[in-house]
Amino acid sequence: MEDRGSGPELILVFSGKRKSGKDFITDLIQNRLGSEVCCILRLSGPLKQQYAQEHNLDLDQLLGPGPYKELYRADMIRWGENRRNQDSGFFCRLATSGDQKPVWVVSDARRLSDLQWFRSEFPRQTHSVRVQCSEETRVQRGWSFTPGVDDAESECGLDSGVEFDWIITNEADAPSLDEQLQPILKAAQEAASLACGTVSGSWGSPAETKKRCSK
Repeated sequence: MEDRGSGPELILVFSGKRKSGKDFITDLIQNRLGSEVCCILRLSGPLKQQYAQEHNLDLDQLLGPGPYKELYRADMIRWGENRRNQDSGFFCRLATSGDQKPVWVVSDARRLSDLQWFRSEFPRQTHSVRVQCSEETRVQRGWSFTPGVDDAESECGLDSGVEFDWIITNEADAPSLDEQLQPILKAAQEAASLACGTVSGSWGSPAETKKRCSK
């Protein structure tokens, strides 16, 4: 619906279970493309900011990887659901306001309403990516089942009923991430080239595209 002229040429909406490796993969994509071309948008960022303000909590620790956020995760999920029930696009709008990079990587879509919002606002640009791995691998990475978290919509909302554009299997015995990410990186390079005024099909190396987009 909202195809903003100064907005992105490509939006990659990532989802996956806890400890599936979403952040690792989205950080890898940004590193390959460069921050001049690609930005990472975390829907949990504005959610945690609002939650911290209303509950007088330490935002830096809520955003970090440590145990602090786990103390509040279940309540924060319930609080976020109440906000979304009032306005399903509330956190999506906050996360996307102001950024004009040609490629957006949304690292943490968790609900069907998240994906639906991007497909409604940016129908041409939006593509969905699922990161998956076995439960055994997730346990090895430190995951354990938490009632009220792992059985909530925030973890299960995109488990079924979605036809993803790409599926990345983040396992030791799967094809390499370089191989699996190749079509995604190619699409991102082509999108960046269009946004930076280069001729389609002549985008060249990632370094060349970064240079063009930083002018």
